[in-house]
Amino acid sequence: MKVIFRCDPALLDKLPRPSPALQALPDWLRAMPGTAFSDLHDREVRTVKQCPPFVDAMRHGFVMRLPCDVMVADGRFSWDWDLPPLAGETHPRSPLSFHAPAQVAGSPMAASPHALIKFNSFWTIELEPGYSLFATHPINRDDLPFRTLTGLVDAARFHAVGILFPAAWIHPNFEGVLPAGTPVAQCFPISRQPLSLAFEEFTPDRVDAYDEVANTLLSTPGVYRRDYRDKRPSSDK
Repeated sequence: MKVIFRCDPALLDKLPRPSPALQALPDWLRAMPGTAFSDLHDREVRTVKQCPPFVDAMRHGFVMRLPCDVMVADGRFSWDWDLPPLAGETHPRSPLSFHAPAQVAGSPMAASPHALIKFNSFWTIELEPGYSLFATHPINRDDLPFRTLTGLVDAARFHAVGILFPAAWIHPNFEGVLPAGTPVAQCFPISRQPLSLAFEEFTPDRVDAYDEVANTLLSTPGVYRRDYRDKRPSSDK
């Protein structure tokens, strides 16, 4: 799957580049223990660090990054980013902008006190024909002070301009700096072929297989990781 990123010539060497999500794993995931004591079980249990589906979701696709430091103080956003002259007249020059509250009227977000921002993208994204771009909040990243909204963009055809990533700012008391390079969206191509849903009952063989796998999972740690996980490495280029 080839994904093509393009930007203004003046920004090619100034922007943080989109990167495989594998390269954007947070420090807390690396630092967290593999096991922890559970009062409920009265013994050590494995943490999500040892859960392949949890970690593999965080490693999937690529992340779009904040292009510069953004300072947050007293509920205000500011940045000091000296952009060179750009080739396009309509190209954004700020790392973020804002949504009017009326744009979510009638949705559950309308009752939320959270500010609605949007992260401007300085990269365009082109996918191969037949694919669209699924964009969402960086997966399992509850440590970030915003929640990127989920969207689906037909980036095989819509790729002349950058995609904007709207988000709710969920920590109104946050004070500090969002550093350049912070992941603001996690993206991956998906096929636009329609699904065909089929429904079947278990055959006797499948009942036996269910019990065999379930008993193995309950009795032996690491079964999914060893026997079922796709061992193809994620791209790191």
